[in-house]
Amino acid sequence: MPRVFWTWTKFEFMVYPHFLHRTDCDYFFLKERMLKFHQVKHIFDILDKMRCLRKRSTVSFLGVLVIFLLFMNLYIEDSYVMEGDKQILRETSTHQLSPEHYMHTFKDLSNFSGALNVTYRYLAVMPLQRKRFLTIGLSSVRRKKGSYLLETIKSIFEQSSYEELKELSVVVHLADFNSSWREVMLQDITQKFAHHIIAGRLMVIHAPEEYYPILSGLKRNYNDPEDRVRFRSKQNVDYAFLLNFCANISYYYVMLEDDVRCSKNFLTAIKKVIASLEGTYWVTLEFSKLGYIGKLYHSHDLPRLAHFLLMFYQEMPCDWLLTHFRSLLAQKNVIRFKPSLFQHMGYYSSYKGTENKLKDDDFEEEPFDLPDNPPASLYTNMSVFENYDASKAYSSVDDYFWGKPPSTGDVFVIIFEKPIVIKRIKVNTGTEDRQNDILHHGALDVGGNIRYFKQNRQCVTYIKLGEFRNGNFEVSDVNQKIPFDIHCMRIYVTKTQKEWLIIRSISIWTS
Repeated sequence: MPRVFWTWTKFEFMVYPHFLHRTDCDYFFLKERMLKFHQVKHIFDILDKMRCLRKRSTVSFLGVLVIFLLFMNLYIEDSYVMEGDKQILRETSTHQLSPEHYMHTFKDLSNFSGALNVTYRYLAVMPLQRKRFLTIGLSSVRRKKGSYLLETIKSIFEQSSYEELKELSVVVHLADFNSSWREVMLQDITQKFAHHIIAGRLMVIHAPEEYYPILSGLKRNYNDPEDRVRFRSKQNVDYAFLLNFCANISYYYVMLEDDVRCSKNFLTAIKKVIASLEGTYWVTLEFSKLGYIGKLYHSHDLPRLAHFLLMFYQEMPCDWLLTHFRSLLAQKNVIRFKPSLFQHMGYYSSYKGTENKLKDDDFEEEPFDLPDNPPASLYTNMSVFENYDASKAYSSVDDYFWGKPPSTGDVFVIIFEKPIVIKRIKVNTGTEDRQNDILHHGALDVGGNIRYFKQNRQCVTYIKLGEFRNGNFEVSDVNQKIPFDIHCMRIYVTKTQKEWLIIRSISIWTS
């Protein structure tokens, strides 16, 4: 059985160098230092050959002087590298987060694609054999009342299937500066989840206090008390160091708190959502409406997000900064999915042990069988109202298509990227507050014979599957009723109506 590395020694640093979070800049300066070492060695060789010169004392003095200057230059450059990020922090922390300075600073931040210069303490880590699909990041500190971290870790693993566990990594950042608390928590984690640590699914780390910026005398934005400002500012840095560590572990990253319960097979649900958004630009996907629970990112954005949180650590709470980050990367609207996959379960906050009864009423412990909705192009000839476009009816986002009164012959067409075998189709129109904006008279067709017309793909023949009843349509066992793979699906208006039309959701389950 492989040995679990509960602590990180100098020897293990040598054995597993790929765990070191180094930037390209670090390697560049390492190369420079090696070059200067050879230069110094060359000077010594020259001095050795010049022993026969008559002015030996003068030459020795000059040689020593040159060596001294070279080492001074090396020291200055090393100090510059070590203090680089701290200097940025000092400069940016003296400014208010005004829109002009915010945009100017973030333009510089866009170049920060490298890792932060942090040496972590690896409390419980096994080397990863391959890159995973998803990393879940948890940061935890000592609470005055209650402790939910172990229950959160347990929920993550228990709600995942064996196949899902193969694609999952969990990183826990024990971020409290109290070493006694860390030791107790580490012992509890290693006792309860040793097999997950050995399998490389669970890692426990700590960022030492010396890497943290100043946490006293900070700006009291929003008239927060001083201890509250310190708490949320440190929390931003906790998450920055966690994000920095997780940047290369997987392809995607989801942020959780340490007091969260997960829904059954949440990873499969996330994978379905990501697949349905293939070809679509997004920065953040939200699987809970609470704070920074269930916020999903591309892993390649994590270094930049880490720098961003570290830059503005004292300005505002973490969830507010995450909203600004999303907007600055040109995702204007929230992309949130229902049902929520994560639920806040803590009763006492990690800040002073105050009561926190927040719950996500969209959470489902065992969500209904989520649709597959394979990648597709959507088209309609109906008049679209504002930005309620056709794509919003097809995704799991909490939004819908909204069009002006349709006429006979109007269509809403879905053209799949690849022919598919469909098991089940469900379409819902109207909403609770607009119950009359339904499709009063319509049918649903599927097509399999596709042709290109002026560079556009269209199905030339359709088979009718059925008609809408009270604004809804649902059919099962489609693959037994249709003898071909389906290229297109069409909602067809069979009678003009006076009411506007909302298509709330289109759900497709494939074989």
